[in-house]
Amino acid sequence: MKLRPLGDRVVLKYQEAEEKTQSGIILPDSAKEKPQEAMVVAVGSGMSREGKNIQTQVKEGDRVIFSKYAGTEVKIEEEEYTIVSQKDIMAVVE
Repeated sequence: MKLRPLGDRVVLKYQEAEEKTQSGIILPDSAKEKPQEAMVVAVGSGMSREGKNIQTQVKEGDRVIFSKYAGTEVKIEEEEYTIVSQKDIMAVVE
């Protein structure tokens, strides 16, 4: 199954969270902080606002930083994704 976001929505897949601190302490799953960096898996076609077509500014494969509590988490075929609005994406990591 493939997700196809609508409008200005973007499907993100989290990058793996760090399992160890810089000093070497191994973190259990419950102590890991939810990452704010993710990989763009799919993008919507954009939105039309006041007669103007607004295209999405990210593309599949981009690594992005997004708002901490943004989006809706979904699980499809044992994979976890987050669907966010383009406005919740703050930066592209280059």
